[in-house]
Amino acid sequence: MGRESLWLAIGFAGQLAFTGRFVLQWLYSEYKKRSVIPVAFWYLSIVGSALLLAYAIYRQDPVFIAGQSFGFIVYLRNLQLIAKLRGQESADSESKD
Repeated sequence: MGRESLWLAIGFAGQLAFTGRFVLQWLYSEYKKRSVIPVAFWYLSIVGSALLLAYAIYRQDPVFIAGQSFGFIVYLRNLQLIAKLRGQESADSESKD
């Protein structure tokens, strides 16, 4: 596999992860019978964004780089908020015991 083929594979893998997050969200929402964003959505977002950002840097595409960089920050922040909420819920349940 040549260098260009490897980078194309990285780009497609990122796009697959990025698209997969929507499929996951859709199927999970169908399962829950309401619109829900599962935590795995954010992890897939990070994986897809990291791969696409690497590909964009390789391609030296400033528009693509800017878009993926900003998204990456949003995805990480959402995971921080989820972790904080889970920590509070855990502390609340322990204080009730």
